[in-house]
Amino acid sequence: MEGLLANKTIVVMGVANRRSIAWGCAQEMEKQGATVIYTYNRERTLKRMTKLVGEEKADRMIQCDVASDESIQRAFQQIGEQFGQLDGVVHSVAFANPAELGGEMTDVSREGYALAQDVSAYSLIAVCRAAAPLLKNPASVVTMSYFGAERAIPNYNVMGVAKAALEANVRYLARDMGKNGVRVNAISAGALKTLAVTGIQGHGELLAMSKARTVDGKDVTIEEVGGTATFLMSDLSTGVTGDVIYVDKGVHLI
Repeated sequence: MEGLLANKTIVVMGVANRRSIAWGCAQEMEKQGATVIYTYNRERTLKRMTKLVGEEKADRMIQCDVASDESIQRAFQQIGEQFGQLDGVVHSVAFANPAELGGEMTDVSREGYALAQDVSAYSLIAVCRAAAPLLKNPASVVTMSYFGAERAIPNYNVMGVAKAALEANVRYLARDMGKNGVRVNAISAGALKTLAVTGIQGHGELLAMSKARTVDGKDVTIEEVGGTATFLMSDLSTGVTGDVIYVDKGVHLI
């Protein structure tokens, strides 16, 4: 099937490198005909993204720091001025201090807890608020979660709590934004060797354990996650909202 997202304009937030889940989403969406707008956090991120995306798409790269309401508002104002209305937003952004991703939960600092919640969970609310005036009816917002939102994954700690908050945000946002034809969902992606995962202590063991629990003994790929995100951005998914969809090859079954 081709052209599933023809004539659709979608913002993808969180591309760090070619192993990023956000990159897998962007690539699959472009294959289906979408015009993808990329956001980046800082100048050094822009340099990497330009090499990845290509200088010919420089006008599609918009600076946005999700820890700043002003930056988010400015980014979506610029997007609106350049591209008009949007068909969707992919929010693939999360952060916690590496020091908070190890040891025991009681070791987590107040500041570290607040930072993880701010960047990983609250930012979805802030992004939806800024994007709302631009989103068409229908439109779609998709964010990225992980099984650590439900289970106590070793060393995931404060990020697991942030992902649980993120999934709750999805339900409440879906309820409130649905009246304007905007659906909000999360993808619970399997463990992937991304830049974010390498910040977790013992991430090698986590990846091996996840692979061993897949139903076919193979790792999920960013392309597979991107395929599900593409479906959720398409008009085929207009009946799906407030949900968490697993793309982990069955790891959550066991």
